[in-house]
Amino acid sequence: MRTKNLSESFSCAIQGIIFAFKTQRNMKIHFITGLLVFILSILLNISRLELLILLLTIGSVISAEMVNTAIEEVVNLVTQEYHPIARVAKNVAAGAVLVTSMISVFVGYLIFSERILNFRPEVVRHSLMNSHLIIFSLVVVISLVIMTKAFGGHTRFLQGGMPSGHAAVGFSIATAIFLVGEGFVVVLGYVLAILLAQSRVEGKIHTLWEVIVGAILGTLVTLLFFQLKG
Repeated sequence: MRTKNLSESFSCAIQGIIFAFKTQRNMKIHFITGLLVFILSILLNISRLELLILLLTIGSVISAEMVNTAIEEVVNLVTQEYHPIARVAKNVAAGAVLVTSMISVFVGYLIFSERILNFRPEVVRHSLMNSHLIIFSLVVVISLVIMTKAFGGHTRFLQGGMPSGHAAVGFSIATAIFLVGEGFVVVLGYVLAILLAQSRVEGKIHTLWEVIVGAILGTLVTLLFFQLKG
């Protein structure tokens, strides 16, 4: 089926991610593991290059699992009976996941082993950088919005539905500015967030209640993660 526009293309891609997450146990394991590794990387204050390597590694494992799921579904569509070629296709796809997973373990060992051995609890407070907290808050906010819409039966993740993702992201950024900024910049941050939320209501993309819930979600999640710094 041909998608109509960029928004529809993103919605279809997100539906694919949700399907893999709902139906594949290994996808849940990879996602949770990746999230824990990301949190650990923030706690241990790894370098920007190491964080980039970790993100690429996590992304490759999750992508390989999704390709494996797609191949399995296509094979099941073609035949439900045993066939040696179908078996080879599934085994090779599963092998790709295994290879990327083994490499990810090796990468994680190289990056974390020395830091974990030398870890001291008192370094946690000083290792949580504002930039990492802001990025992590936004990732969690967006993930929660998508999951809420998915489990609520809404299929257009970038337009409409409960809660408003734009309001959630806008107020998350405004709250982050409030926590790390000062003076008039803070006021400007919330003014922009309010204007963004208002445009979603006036454009009849979201109801007022959906925007309010999104604003509360973005604010609370960001406040929660910045409490880790305190």
